[in-house]
Amino acid sequence: MIIVLKNNVKDAEKKHIQEYLESRGLKVREIIGEKETVLGAVGSVSIDFRQIELLPGVSQVIPISKPYKLASRELQKEDTIFDIGPVTIGGNRVVVIAGPCAVESREQIIESALAVKKAGAVILRGGAFKPRTSPYSFQGLGEEGCRYLKEAGELTGMPVATEIVSPNDADMMKEYIDIFQIGARNMQNFELLKKVGSMGMPVILKRGMSATIEEWLMAAEYLLSSGTEKVILCERGIRTFETMTRNTLDLSAIPVVQKLSHLPVIVDPSHGTGLRDKVLPMALAGVAAGANGLIIEVHPDPEKASSDGPQSLYPEQFEKLMCDLETLSSVVGKEVSRIPDKRHQALAAGVRAAGILSGAKESKPKAAFQGIHGAYSELAVKTYFQGSDVEAVPVPHFADIFRSVLSGDADWGIVPLENSVAGSILESYDLLYRYPDLSICGEIKVRVRHNLLASPGTKLEDIKKVYSHPQALSQCAGYLEKRGIEAVSFYDTAGAASFVSKENNPAIGAIAGVDAAGYYGLESLADGIETNPHNYTRFAVVVRNDMVDRESPINKASLVFSTPDEAGSLSSCLSIFSEYHLNMKKLESRPIHGKPWSYMFYVDLDIPEDRSLFEQAVKKITGLAEDFRILGLYQS
Repeated sequence: MIIVLKNNVKDAEKKHIQEYLESRGLKVREIIGEKETVLGAVGSVSIDFRQIELLPGVSQVIPISKPYKLASRELQKEDTIFDIGPVTIGGNRVVVIAGPCAVESREQIIESALAVKKAGAVILRGGAFKPRTSPYSFQGLGEEGCRYLKEAGELTGMPVATEIVSPNDADMMKEYIDIFQIGARNMQNFELLKKVGSMGMPVILKRGMSATIEEWLMAAEYLLSSGTEKVILCERGIRTFETMTRNTLDLSAIPVVQKLSHLPVIVDPSHGTGLRDKVLPMALAGVAAGANGLIIEVHPDPEKASSDGPQSLYPEQFEKLMCDLETLSSVVGKEVSRIPDKRHQALAAGVRAAGILSGAKESKPKAAFQGIHGAYSELAVKTYFQGSDVEAVPVPHFADIFRSVLSGDADWGIVPLENSVAGSILESYDLLYRYPDLSICGEIKVRVRHNLLASPGTKLEDIKKVYSHPQALSQCAGYLEKRGIEAVSFYDTAGAASFVSKENNPAIGAIAGVDAAGYYGLESLADGIETNPHNYTRFAVVVRNDMVDRESPINKASLVFSTPDEAGSLSSCLSIFSEYHLNMKKLESRPIHGKPWSYMFYVDLDIPEDRSLFEQAVKKITGLAEDFRILGLYQS
């Protein structure tokens, strides 16, 4: 049953409810959702619901109709999302688990781990115990294989997963691995399920070869009821009359299960097809169908593999798959999870409120910005990190800023959000929504002061053409028209300065910042030539969620949410900010990709000293909005 608690339930009341249920032989689990807090109570005993509804703090009691109680969406409406080390499972992430079918030697698993980590995998797989159809097939290295797996995982910074076949091995294996895997042949080995569930560790549960979806979810129920809360369902193909592939990969199961259960679902196209040339297309199809991840067999030399060589990818094939996944993920509204390098993980503990590092560090920390040296974005980096030894790293595109921070190549990203004259940079808002593993940790406003730059010795009257970004040209249109100078569009202000420097033509100039003049050996012929002197650009500073300092002072919040397609739904959400006396600084709407005429709304709020007002508003708005996320809490 589901016991829905009142919004104002007291801790003592909640404790009394839990003790009352447990005293009657029920197992109780608290689930804190975005809209409500509930207690899930399961067990074989019967109890009168009316007795529970009379308890103080209880709002409603709802029976669960599904035989799988804890795995059901009736109990938990929101998707289950959890962390395994540095990797987040669930939500709109695509987590790629890769490695050989079996651990064959120390050298083989380390070589495999380095290859899949380089290509983009975030979890290492490898079989230490191999349940095989034939008793004469390779059965695995056992505990020795577990030791090799642990070493390879520590070397690459990846959590490791391996299959368990006997309850007797559970206590030994937990010392080496991060994720237990229950294979298809053991999906209904209930004693194994109960033992593994009692360990409280993450579990990948593969669907049995002839199992129905309900039987699969009932197996997950064994794990959940035994103690673990971190269960990943894995569709690995079922046995049908078809013989052209090893199994029939049932991709229709993904949306079906996601409607029935809150648990994340991944796909194993390696076992699902049994043929390496079928793995790539079926992996992409699985992600297109909505899978939260993939588990792929990759071997340095598949022809010499001890098991499942025909379905194992070569490392170069896996690299291609990861590239294809990057392209597909944005189309289906997902992102491919990346794992930070060890330098980045070490830096995570040293971030202070303003985003400045403290303590020892292996190398100079980096902040990524879009453009080239001399761009206004680089000025934002220098200004925000003034007085600290942070290296400004240029990247070609806005999306590259987010990728660099997510992968650990950069520690921060500096992203332009809006210009006081030209308005919002819409691509940046879309990227903030697409990368939930990053948060805004700060902001800075930079005065945009345009200068007319030219080669040394050039006279102002000699300039006939000026190159710059279209926005810069429009902001300086009055100055250029007055002097009869032709405006020529260029991709970037600093790029225009670099171009003029290389051309060394006294008839051309560039509009850019003064820093660009220093970088490219140009002279400033005129300063502050913009028509509107109140020209500022606001930049957001983004970091990985694991680098956010939760104790730092905050006075501003950035939010994003969508609303039901009903009259007054947006007005109802926005009125909450007024109700709790929150000053709304900005409201921006953006279309939702894949949902024509549907919109996400971005809001910036001032947070008062009484932070509880903001927290109450968030709790209330999550009950009205369809999709709600805090993009960042930070000091402005």
